[in-house]
Amino acid sequence: MKLVGRIIVADEGLNGTVSGTKASCDAYMNHLKANPIFDSAEFKIDDVEEPSFIKMHCRYKSEIVHSGLRDPGIINPQEKTGIHLEPNEFLEMKDRDDVVILDVRSNYEHALGKFKNAVTLDIDNFRDFPAMINELAQYKDKKIITYCTGGIKCEKASALLLHEGFPEVYQLHGGIIKYGKEAGGEDFEGKCYVFDNRVAVDVNKVNPVVISTCSNCGKTTAKMINCANPECNEHFTQCDACGVKLDGCCSEDCQAHPRKRLYDGTGYYVKIPMQVNLNKRLKGNYSIKVTQPEI
Repeated sequence: MKLVGRIIVADEGLNGTVSGTKASCDAYMNHLKANPIFDSAEFKIDDVEEPSFIKMHCRYKSEIVHSGLRDPGIINPQEKTGIHLEPNEFLEMKDRDDVVILDVRSNYEHALGKFKNAVTLDIDNFRDFPAMINELAQYKDKKIITYCTGGIKCEKASALLLHEGFPEVYQLHGGIIKYGKEAGGEDFEGKCYVFDNRVAVDVNKVNPVVISTCSNCGKTTAKMINCANPECNEHFTQCDACGVKLDGCCSEDCQAHPRKRLYDGTGYYVKIPMQVNLNKRLKGNYSIKVTQPEI
């Protein structure tokens, strides 16, 4: 199959995104569905003009999403996790006075886009989430609805909140991406960061706004890139003018770095630029994300 993407395999399940022609993506999904292990696999499909990756990367990890909490006695989403809300249920519930919307993603993600009035956390990685529980204690008398990009982080986040004594915890099933597709994305402000060469995607078709600003000049911009200095590689928002001025770097120091990568305007870099011929302009290219909790 002519596929590119990123797939993570762990003892607790499978999570990945692949991109290719419709025929290749269909073959991949059918192959997984044919195995009873993946009976509960959930596929999210996007139509894209070009592949969302330029190579295939598949590897084993101890956790699908690293939380640092490997003791199943602490969190086991298969046994206890937040109540799943479908997008339209989330839409109906999110503005109630007794509800708190909790973003469990990292700083660079919610800086680009988040739900209106959502509580965000100062974390660089999801493994920092458990240390934030004490800061969330003020919301124990509320209904907590967690959300993330595709719903995977919420499985562990909501399970941990329940373990820590939060009495009523929910999660947005399928995350921001599914909410945009099925409920129009209302009140999601900005863009949604994604982990492929699209970098950011539109979600809100109802009342869209841009909330992110250029890290260099402060101008409103929805463009997020990686610093062209590979030893920095910081995720940050930068307008096109500053991108040209700084060669896609976050600072003049990084711009002067001898290993600075060539900035092509996208700010997306890969370790091995191995091109894969997927008939890029072929109509019907798909990018699909598959999630399979608990193998």
